[in-house]
Amino acid sequence: MARAVEELELGPRSEQWQPTDGRLLDVDDLFVEFRTRDGVARAINGVSFSLDEGDTLAILGESGSGKSVTAQAIMGIIDSPPGFITGGEIRYCGTDILTLSEEKRRAIRGPEISMIFQDALSALNPVFPVGWQIAEMFRIHRGTNKSDALDAAVTLMDRVSIPGARQRVKSFPHQFSGGMRQRIMIAVAIALDPAVLIADEPTTALDVTVQAQIMGLLKELQEERKMGLILITHDLGVVADVADRIALMYAGRIVERAGVFDLYRRPAHPYGEGLLESIPRLDQKGEELSAIKGLPPNLTRIPPGCPFNPRCRYAQDVCRVDPPPPLREVAPDRVAACHFAEDVLAGEAVRTDVR
Repeated sequence: MARAVEELELGPRSEQWQPTDGRLLDVDDLFVEFRTRDGVARAINGVSFSLDEGDTLAILGESGSGKSVTAQAIMGIIDSPPGFITGGEIRYCGTDILTLSEEKRRAIRGPEISMIFQDALSALNPVFPVGWQIAEMFRIHRGTNKSDALDAAVTLMDRVSIPGARQRVKSFPHQFSGGMRQRIMIAVAIALDPAVLIADEPTTALDVTVQAQIMGLLKELQEERKMGLILITHDLGVVADVADRIALMYAGRIVERAGVFDLYRRPAHPYGEGLLESIPRLDQKGEELSAIKGLPPNLTRIPPGCPFNPRCRYAQDVCRVDPPPPLREVAPDRVAACHFAEDVLAGEAVRTDVR
C-alpha cells in the first residue's frame, strides 16, 4: 500500500467501548422480517455468532440467504417499514445496541462499527466530491476542520491505491471506474479506525492484484488495531486466504459454524458440501461442473421441515417433516444444524437422490 498504517496517527479506542476478554460483538438469536404485500419474508431466523478482537469471520451463502440483512441489522440501517427486527440481541462490548436510542447508535456507526457496501455507486452521494465524503467522517465525528479533514481524505485515498489522490480528491463518483469507486467506499469505511468492520463483497469490482492489496490492508489494520472483520463474500478463494472462521447461511439461518480449514477439509452440512463441490478445479478439466440442484426458497414460503431439504442429496422423511435441529456440536469447535451432520462429516451419509 502507498502509506503505512501509522501515518493516520490513530488514537486510542474510546474508553466507553472496551471489549471484555477480547469479545467485540455477540449476535444472539436474531430475527428479522420484511412485511410486504406478498406476505412476510422471514429473512433472518435465529442467527447467532460472535466476533473477537483481531478475528475474521466469513459469512458464506447464496444470494438471498440473509448475509447482507444480518449486516444491515448490526449497523441499524434496515428500512422500517418494511423491515423489522422482531427478536434477539446485538451486543457490542457487552451492550445490547438494539436498546439504544438512534442518537447513541449513530455515535457507534462509523467510529466503532463500520461497513463497506457492495454497491459503491449507490452508497456514494453523486453530487459531492469523493474527498468531501471521506472528510465528512472526520468533520462530523471528530470535529476536524475542513482543511485537515481533506488532508486525511487524501491520505486514505493514497492508502487504498487511488492514483493521483491529491489531484482527484475533488472528483465526483461518476468520474471513477467501478473498481475505483469501491476503493473510495473502503476509504470511507476505515476512516475512523472502527473496532468492527463489516465488508459486504468488498473486492467484487476489483482485479486480482488490487483484491490482494485491499485484503492485505484490512489484515494490516487488524494486526495494528485488533479490528474484528466480518467478511461477506461469494469468493471462496478469498475466504480461504483471510478468514479464521466461517458461518454458513441458508434461508436466513446459520447451518454450520467452523474453522475455515476444518470446513474446507470436510463440511458437516450438505449445503457446505454442495458449495465446495461447485468450485472449479484444475484437476477436473473437461468434466461437468457440479452444482446444487434447484434454487434457494422464497422467504415468504419457506418449505416445511429443513429449508434445504428440496435440494439436499441426503434428505429423508424426517427432513421433510421436522424442522432442522438447533446448531449442535458435531466435532470440536464446530456446530451444524442437520439431522445427519455426523454422518456427512464422516462421509457415511446415505444419498437419497441416486436413481
